[in-house]
Amino acid sequence: MEYLDTRTGRRIAYHRTTGKGPWVVFLGGFKSDMNGTKAVHLEGWAGGAGRAFLRFDYSGHGQSSGAFEDGSIGDWAQDAIDAIEALTEGPVVLVGSSMGGWVSLLVARAIDRVVGLVGIAAAPDFTEDSMWAGFDEGQRAELAEHGQVSLPSDYDEPYVITRRLIEDGRTQLVLREQVAPFGPVRLLQGTEDADVSRETALRLLDHLAGDVRLTFVKGADHRFSDDACLELIERTVEEVLACA
Repeated sequence: MEYLDTRTGRRIAYHRTTGKGPWVVFLGGFKSDMNGTKAVHLEGWAGGAGRAFLRFDYSGHGQSSGAFEDGSIGDWAQDAIDAIEALTEGPVVLVGSSMGGWVSLLVARAIDRVVGLVGIAAAPDFTEDSMWAGFDEGQRAELAEHGQVSLPSDYDEPYVITRRLIEDGRTQLVLREQVAPFGPVRLLQGTEDADVSRETALRLLDHLAGDVRLTFVKGADHRFSDDACLELIERTVEEVLACA
Protein backbone atom coordinates (compact mmCIF):
# COMPACT_ATOMS: atom_id res chain seq x y z
CA MET A 1 0.00 0.00 0.00
CA GLU A 2 1.17 3.52 -0.81
CA TYR A 3 -0.05 7.02 -0.02
CA LEU A 4 -0.82 10.10 -2.08
CA ASP A 5 -0.76 13.54 -0.47
CA THR A 6 -3.33 15.55 -2.40
CA ARG A 7 -3.54 19.28 -3.08
CA THR A 8 -6.46 19.45 -0.64
CA GLY A 9 -4.20 18.28 2.18
CA ARG A 10 -5.67 14.79 2.42
CA ARG A 11 -3.59 11.60 2.51
CA ILE A 12 -5.06 8.91 0.24
CA ALA A 13 -4.13 5.24 0.61
CA TYR A 14 -3.97 3.28 -2.63
CA HIS A 15 -2.82 0.15 -4.47
CA ARG A 16 -1.64 0.61 -8.05
CA THR A 17 -1.01 -2.11 -10.63
CA THR A 18 0.82 -1.06 -13.78
CA GLY A 19 -0.07 -2.55 -17.15
CA LYS A 20 -1.61 -1.70 -20.47
CA GLY A 21 -4.32 0.94 -20.67
CA PRO A 22 -6.91 2.21 -20.50
CA TRP A 23 -6.53 2.32 -16.75
CA VAL A 24 -9.31 0.64 -14.77
CA VAL A 25 -10.11 2.60 -11.61
CA PHE A 26 -12.35 1.17 -8.89
CA LEU A 27 -14.50 3.65 -6.97
CA GLY A 28 -16.00 2.18 -3.83
CA GLY A 29 -19.21 2.76 -1.95
CA PHE A 30 -20.38 4.74 1.06
CA LYS A 31 -18.23 3.86 4.09
CA SER A 32 -16.58 0.96 2.24
CA ASP A 33 -12.88 0.60 1.55
CA MET A 34 -10.52 -0.62 -1.16
CA ASN A 35 -10.17 -4.04 0.48
CA GLY A 36 -13.71 -5.05 -0.44
CA THR A 37 -14.38 -8.21 -2.43
CA LYS A 38 -15.05 -6.52 -5.77
CA ALA A 39 -12.02 -4.22 -5.64
CA VAL A 40 -9.59 -6.98 -4.67
CA HIS A 41 -11.08 -9.38 -7.21
CA LEU A 42 -10.69 -6.85 -10.02
CA GLU A 43 -7.11 -6.20 -8.99
CA GLY A 44 -6.42 -9.93 -9.36
CA TRP A 45 -8.12 -9.92 -12.76
CA ALA A 46 -6.08 -6.91 -13.86
CA GLY A 47 -2.82 -8.52 -12.79
CA GLY A 48 -3.62 -11.67 -14.74
CA ALA A 49 -4.68 -9.71 -17.81
CA GLY A 50 -1.76 -7.29 -17.70
CA ARG A 51 -4.11 -4.35 -17.23
CA ALA A 52 -3.38 -1.08 -15.41
CA PHE A 53 -5.55 -0.87 -12.29
CA LEU A 54 -6.03 1.49 -9.36
CA ARG A 55 -7.99 1.10 -6.13
CA PHE A 56 -7.91 3.58 -3.26
CA ASP A 57 -9.69 4.76 -0.12
CA TYR A 58 -11.57 8.05 -0.08
CA SER A 59 -10.68 10.36 2.80
CA GLY A 60 -12.36 9.19 5.99
CA HIS A 61 -12.49 5.64 4.61
CA GLY A 62 -10.17 2.71 5.18
CA GLN A 63 -6.52 3.70 5.56
CA SER A 64 -6.84 7.25 4.23
CA SER A 65 -6.68 10.33 6.47
CA GLY A 66 -9.61 12.12 7.99
CA ALA A 67 -12.83 11.21 9.78
CA PHE A 68 -15.75 9.76 7.84
CA GLU A 69 -18.20 12.18 9.48
CA ASP A 70 -16.22 15.16 8.14
CA GLY A 71 -16.57 14.07 4.50
CA SER A 72 -19.06 14.72 1.72
CA ILE A 73 -19.82 13.61 -1.82
CA GLY A 74 -17.88 16.57 -3.21
CA ASP A 75 -14.85 15.73 -1.06
CA TRP A 76 -14.84 12.11 -2.16
CA ALA A 77 -15.26 13.03 -5.82
CA GLN A 78 -12.29 15.38 -5.47
CA ASP A 79 -10.27 12.56 -3.88
CA ALA A 80 -11.06 10.42 -6.92
CA ILE A 81 -10.11 13.19 -9.34
CA ASP A 82 -6.83 13.83 -7.49
CA ALA A 83 -5.96 10.11 -7.40
CA ILE A 84 -6.72 9.62 -11.09
CA GLU A 85 -4.79 12.70 -12.15
CA ALA A 86 -1.74 11.83 -10.02
CA LEU A 87 -1.61 8.04 -10.36
CA THR A 88 -2.83 7.19 -13.87
CA GLU A 89 -1.99 8.26 -17.38
CA GLY A 90 -4.17 8.46 -20.48
CA PRO A 91 -7.72 7.12 -20.79
CA VAL A 92 -9.50 5.61 -17.79
CA VAL A 93 -12.47 3.29 -17.38
CA LEU A 94 -14.26 3.75 -14.07
CA VAL A 95 -15.88 0.92 -12.11
CA GLY A 96 -18.23 2.55 -9.63
CA SER A 97 -19.89 0.53 -6.89
CA SER A 98 -22.96 2.02 -5.16
CA MET A 99 -21.90 5.57 -4.17
CA GLY A 100 -18.95 5.03 -6.51
CA GLY A 101 -21.42 5.12 -9.40
CA TRP A 102 -22.38 8.67 -8.40
CA VAL A 103 -18.72 9.64 -7.87
CA SER A 104 -17.91 8.20 -11.31
CA LEU A 105 -20.37 10.53 -13.00
CA LEU A 106 -18.91 13.52 -11.16
CA VAL A 107 -15.40 12.49 -12.20
CA ALA A 108 -16.50 12.04 -15.82
CA ARG A 109 -18.01 15.52 -15.73
CA ALA A 110 -14.81 17.03 -14.32
CA ILE A 111 -12.06 15.43 -16.42
CA ASP A 112 -11.98 14.40 -20.07
CA ARG A 113 -9.93 11.20 -19.71
CA VAL A 114 -12.92 9.01 -18.77
CA VAL A 115 -13.76 6.75 -21.73
CA GLY A 116 -16.17 4.28 -20.11
CA LEU A 117 -18.02 3.27 -16.97
CA VAL A 118 -19.23 0.10 -15.29
CA GLY A 119 -21.78 0.92 -12.62
CA ILE A 120 -22.49 -1.76 -10.00
CA ALA A 121 -25.68 -1.03 -8.02
CA ALA A 122 -24.97 2.61 -8.82
CA ALA A 123 -26.54 5.04 -6.33
CA PRO A 124 -26.53 8.57 -7.76
CA ASP A 125 -28.15 11.33 -5.70
CA PHE A 126 -28.83 8.99 -2.77
CA THR A 127 -28.28 11.64 -0.08
CA GLU A 128 -31.28 13.56 -1.43
CA ASP A 129 -33.52 10.92 -2.99
CA SER A 130 -33.02 8.17 -0.41
CA MET A 131 -31.69 9.65 2.84
CA TRP A 132 -33.35 13.07 2.99
CA ALA A 133 -36.53 11.85 1.32
CA GLY A 134 -36.73 9.04 3.88
CA PHE A 135 -36.18 11.14 7.00
CA ASP A 136 -39.18 11.71 9.22
CA GLU A 137 -39.88 15.07 10.86
CA GLY A 138 -37.97 14.09 13.99
CA GLN A 139 -34.84 13.13 12.06
CA ARG A 140 -34.95 16.32 10.00
CA ALA A 141 -35.30 18.35 13.20
CA GLU A 142 -32.38 16.50 14.80
CA LEU A 143 -30.24 17.14 11.72
CA ALA A 144 -31.10 20.85 11.80
CA GLU A 145 -30.52 21.22 15.55
CA HIS A 146 -27.54 18.95 16.13
CA GLY A 147 -25.98 18.79 12.67
CA GLN A 148 -26.17 15.01 12.46
CA VAL A 149 -28.43 12.00 12.79
CA SER A 150 -27.65 8.28 13.18
CA LEU A 151 -29.12 5.69 10.84
CA PRO A 152 -29.03 1.91 11.36
CA SER A 153 -26.79 -0.11 9.07
CA ASP A 154 -26.83 -3.74 7.98
CA TYR A 155 -23.07 -3.63 7.38
CA ASP A 156 -21.38 -2.06 10.43
CA GLU A 157 -22.09 0.39 13.25
CA PRO A 158 -24.81 2.99 12.59
CA TYR A 159 -24.18 5.56 9.89
CA VAL A 160 -23.74 9.10 11.19
CA ILE A 161 -25.31 11.35 8.58
CA THR A 162 -24.30 14.99 8.81
CA ARG A 163 -26.06 18.14 7.67
CA ARG A 164 -22.99 18.92 5.58
CA LEU A 165 -23.32 15.59 3.74
CA ILE A 166 -26.94 16.35 2.85
CA GLU A 167 -26.31 19.97 1.89
CA ASP A 168 -23.21 19.22 -0.16
CA GLY A 169 -25.04 16.35 -1.85
CA ARG A 170 -27.57 18.84 -3.19
CA THR A 171 -24.77 20.62 -5.06
CA GLN A 172 -23.59 17.36 -6.66
CA LEU A 173 -26.86 15.94 -8.04
CA VAL A 174 -26.62 14.30 -11.47
CA LEU A 175 -30.14 13.02 -12.15
CA ARG A 176 -31.80 16.40 -12.58
CA GLU A 177 -30.66 16.74 -16.20
CA GLN A 178 -29.31 14.59 -19.03
CA VAL A 179 -25.76 13.32 -18.49
CA ALA A 180 -23.54 14.08 -21.49
CA PRO A 181 -22.07 10.98 -23.18
CA PHE A 182 -18.44 10.16 -22.39
CA GLY A 183 -18.09 6.55 -23.56
CA PRO A 184 -19.80 3.18 -23.19
CA VAL A 185 -21.70 2.67 -19.94
CA ARG A 186 -22.78 -0.69 -18.55
CA LEU A 187 -24.99 -0.79 -15.47
CA LEU A 188 -25.33 -3.94 -13.34
CA GLN A 189 -28.17 -4.21 -10.84
CA GLY A 190 -29.45 -7.00 -8.60
CA THR A 191 -33.18 -7.56 -8.36
CA GLU A 192 -32.91 -8.20 -4.60
CA ASP A 193 -30.93 -5.04 -3.84
CA ALA A 194 -32.43 -3.58 -0.65
CA ASP A 195 -30.40 -0.35 -0.88
CA VAL A 196 -30.74 0.71 -4.51
CA SER A 197 -34.08 0.16 -6.20
CA ARG A 198 -34.78 -1.03 -9.73
CA GLU A 199 -36.41 2.35 -10.28
CA THR A 200 -33.11 4.09 -9.49
CA ALA A 201 -31.32 1.96 -12.06
CA LEU A 202 -33.95 2.73 -14.69
CA ARG A 203 -33.87 6.42 -13.86
CA LEU A 204 -30.10 6.46 -14.31
CA LEU A 205 -30.46 4.63 -17.62
CA ASP A 206 -32.89 7.31 -18.80
CA HIS A 207 -30.53 10.14 -17.83
CA LEU A 208 -27.45 8.74 -19.57
CA ALA A 209 -26.87 9.46 -23.24
CA GLY A 210 -24.93 7.36 -25.75
CA ASP A 211 -24.05 3.66 -25.61
CA VAL A 212 -25.74 2.65 -22.35
CA ARG A 213 -26.99 -0.78 -21.29
CA LEU A 214 -28.57 -2.01 -18.07
CA THR A 215 -28.41 -5.63 -16.91
CA PHE A 216 -30.60 -6.92 -14.09
CA VAL A 217 -29.36 -10.01 -12.27
CA LYS A 218 -32.18 -12.00 -10.71
CA GLY A 219 -31.57 -12.71 -7.03
CA ALA A 220 -28.44 -10.58 -6.64
CA ASP A 221 -28.30 -8.24 -3.64
CA HIS A 222 -26.52 -4.93 -3.07
CA ARG A 223 -23.16 -6.53 -2.37
CA PHE A 224 -23.13 -8.07 -5.87
CA SER A 225 -20.12 -10.14 -4.81
CA ASP A 226 -20.87 -13.83 -5.27
CA ASP A 227 -18.84 -15.78 -7.83
CA ALA A 228 -21.36 -15.33 -10.64
CA CYS A 229 -21.57 -11.58 -10.05
CA LEU A 230 -17.79 -11.21 -9.93
CA GLU A 231 -17.46 -13.08 -13.22
CA LEU A 232 -20.11 -10.81 -14.75
CA ILE A 233 -18.23 -7.73 -13.54
CA GLU A 234 -15.05 -9.04 -15.18
CA ARG A 235 -16.77 -9.67 -18.50
CA THR A 236 -18.48 -6.30 -18.38
CA VAL A 237 -15.22 -4.43 -17.72
CA GLU A 238 -13.63 -6.31 -20.61
CA GLU A 239 -16.55 -5.34 -22.85
CA VAL A 240 -16.22 -1.66 -21.97
CA LEU A 241 -12.46 -1.76 -22.50
CA ALA A 242 -12.98 -3.29 -25.93
CA CYS A 243 -15.47 -0.56 -26.87
CA ALA A 244 -13.66 2.39 -25.31
